[in-house]
Amino acid sequence: MRRISGAVAIAAVALVSVNLRPGASSVGTVLEEIRTGLDTTAGVAGVLTGLPGLAFGVVGLSAVGLAKRTGITGGIALGLVLAVAGLSLRAVTSSTWLFLALSVVALAGMALGNVLVPAWIKAHASRDTVLLPTLYGTGLIVGGALGSAFTAPVAATGAGWRWSLGMWGLVACSALPVWLWLASRERSLAPSGRRTPSVPGARMTTSPTAVAMAALFGVQSMHAYVQFGWLPQIYRDAGISPSAAGLLLSVLAATGIVGALLMPTVIARSEAITAWMLGFGALLLAGYVGLLVAPATMPWLWALLLGVAGWAFPTSIALLTARTREASVTARLSGFVQPVGYALAAVGPVVVGLIHQATDGWRLILALLALTAIPFTWAGVYAARPVWVDDELAA
Repeated sequence: MRRISGAVAIAAVALVSVNLRPGASSVGTVLEEIRTGLDTTAGVAGVLTGLPGLAFGVVGLSAVGLAKRTGITGGIALGLVLAVAGLSLRAVTSSTWLFLALSVVALAGMALGNVLVPAWIKAHASRDTVLLPTLYGTGLIVGGALGSAFTAPVAATGAGWRWSLGMWGLVACSALPVWLWLASRERSLAPSGRRTPSVPGARMTTSPTAVAMAALFGVQSMHAYVQFGWLPQIYRDAGISPSAAGLLLSVLAATGIVGALLMPTVIARSEAITAWMLGFGALLLAGYVGLLVAPATMPWLWALLLGVAGWAFPTSIALLTARTREASVTARLSGFVQPVGYALAAVGPVVVGLIHQATDGWRLILALLALTAIPFTWAGVYAARPVWVDDELAA
């Protein structure tokens, strides 16, 4: 494999990671404006908000198969092309169904990046196993935060919702040159040229670590989507002002950035991270119990606790490379873990909405969310073991 310089790898990962979330996180902040501009119904708006998790899950399942034809780098480059095209073109259409279709195109491109970038990092981080995973996990969180933070203000300046959504397609263009250039140099799914014959044919479900990682990623992703979708409303219904509720959500998001910077280093320097996973489970439980018992008493504390528990997300992302030896196995593990997680993430907010509509309250919802700390902690502790997925598949 022809090696690329560290600077190019850093630039490539930084550019792609920050562009895999804004196209999804930007829609919710201008959803009312989209409904008015397209003259559509609340039902269609609900479909639009559920598309990211659904697309990430469904398309993610086919990412590894596609990469066998295009190479890992080619698959990422194709994903960026789809993201740029979908995000840019949906901003100029007046058709509701075309807007939805182009949104699917954009999200499909992001889904390819979700699955394949960890495998690309595995192939190119032989000398520094921390920097690129840290950069990738941080970029995902920062990109999602940028989409949520800037879309509505840009629309409010007079540019309108179309420009505020379309600008993320232009931003994604910044990643295209480097990835198209890299795609012209690399075509192999397993760049190292080394493969264990028994590994490719083994199902990921035969690896207990892979199953535990999928469960951890799924439960954590479900919590993240529920929190970003419903936490402000929970606070508002407790008597907290809309602006303060938004600020509390920002505290949760900012805390996640700290975790993305820290956890890859922790994983690289620790033989096992069981204590961390137990701590995340305890904080998740405490955060929801706090919201259940006294949501307006110390609201910042509950947001902080849930934010630190959310460090399980960058931990899950970093484990994709930390628990595999071969880039091909990393790709397959990512293609197994992430679709499961995003499928659960797509269902979670919908179920919360239905329960809230049926009960007209949050007590049952918060109690159920608190109980999910049990499978969350179990999956985290099992995934934290210093085990190679490659070895489990080969066995």
